Amino acid sequence: MALATNPRRWEMGGAEAVFALCILSRKMKLLLPLLLTLLFHEAAADEIIGGEESKPHSHPYMAFLKIKDHRSLYHCGGFLIRRDFVMTAAHCTGHSITVILGAHNITKREASWQTLNVKHQFPHPEYDPKSYINDIMLLKLEDKVKLTTEVGILPLPSTFNSVSPGKLCQATGWGMTGIRAPASDTLQEVKLRLMDPINCKVYKAFHEKLQLCVGNPKSIQPAFEGDSGGPLVCSGVAQGIISYGRTNAVPPSVFTRIAYYRPWINQILKSN
Repeated sequence: MALATNPRRWEMGGAEAVFALCILSRKMKLLLPLLLTLLFHEAAADEIIGGEESKPHSHPYMAFLKIKDHRSLYHCGGFLIRRDFVMTAAHCTGHSITVILGAHNITKREASWQTLNVKHQFPHPEYDPKSYINDIMLLKLEDKVKLTTEVGILPLPSTFNSVSPGKLCQATGWGMTGIRAPASDTLQEVKLRLMDPINCKVYKAFHEKLQLCVGNPKSIQPAFEGDSGGPLVCSGVAQGIISYGRTNAVPPSVFTRIAYYRPWINQILKSN
């Protein structure tokens, strides 16, 4: 898998280089060995990012996004918040987006799949692609999905129901399972702990009011490339959106804090 060329940011300072966690199409994979050699020279060749394969359809809200942007194709995660709306990261925008719901192995079509085109993209109006501030987007689907045991809605927090450091939550996605590994065909999950915001001061643009600091620096268990836009679920509620992290996979990673954006979310849903 190759690094996304559009949603990417670099900060001088070695391990502080950060990138949006997206995935390009298979035709770009030939560039991967060289890119990884340049980017991850300090990481062990056999390093494995913690996590495990999810039980099939145990996260029915998960959405796989196929994004076309000019001549490139890349993937992100997302999650269903209403029968006709999916939430994801703003850096996962593109010329056109197709959403697949009800999937576990994204390479093996099942009867549970529901594939819909995105009718309208609503990135946050103040999203900054350089700092990834306000990295949140709502996708209006062309049709309403049929709710089944494999396709369901993930609850959102209220404005005043955010989470505090120390909470153990879960992230899911089809991203890379290691810094030298390809993207996973099957949905993966990993438990991540919310950290004190001071742990994310390594990121110059980190804003604790708008973002969550996630993942213990003492363990290699981050959300990684290809996981962008997926949810951070705490006690059954979506509290964060996977945004970005270090290129060497050392936690913590930065997630968009959903609770802060409830007024904007409610406005978009009400008017559509």
